[in-house]
Amino acid sequence: MIGPDGEQVGILGIREALAYAQERQLDLVEVSPTARPPVCRVMDFGKYKYEQNKKLQKARKKQHVTHLKEVKLRPKIEEHDYRFKVNNGRRFLELHDKVKFTVTFRGREMAHTDAGFRLLDKVVKDLEDVGQVENPARLEGRNLVLLMVPRSAVVKTPAAPAAKPSAASGRTTAVGAGKAPERKPSPAATKPPSTQGAAAGKPPAPRS
Repeated sequence: MIGPDGEQVGILGIREALAYAQERQLDLVEVSPTARPPVCRVMDFGKYKYEQNKKLQKARKKQHVTHLKEVKLRPKIEEHDYRFKVNNGRRFLELHDKVKFTVTFRGREMAHTDAGFRLLDKVVKDLEDVGQVENPARLEGRNLVLLMVPRSAVVKTPAAPAAKPSAASGRTTAVGAGKAPERKPSPAATKPPSTQGAAAGKPPAPRS
């Protein structure tokens, strides 16, 4: 038997275990009936059930159930109606729901299904920042159907390092580019002075 604080009490008979729990005004709960001998624990069973329900409610609040929303369009939809429908689709995607866009053709409109494909291409382009295509546009009878799902993550490319002016020369050098290569002296600068020029500078030696 396990005590109320998790300590091992030992092997007790059923009457002794019940008396032990009643002395502490607690319940005797069988937690492992298949063990030999069965394992029981002394606890406040009402408090235990209450805490379990609170944990379950908290987990349900964090859990999001994905729903399938549908947005219906017409091949010759007006711009105002189009914006209204696309904004609804954006709201659904931001709530992490799937969105099915349906373009319905009537009568002779079936001869111009390309207009529906262009319309759904425009929808994908307008919602590419919040959603991505799961099932591309396809004809199902007189309906053209496209399924979009929320975009899981947006990958941002790191910005290039900014350039700053060098304090010594005034030229621009990239941050972290390292030291500038040292300039090697030109051969003319390292060439020793001509002995002829040096001799020309000296006064002529007196003749004997």
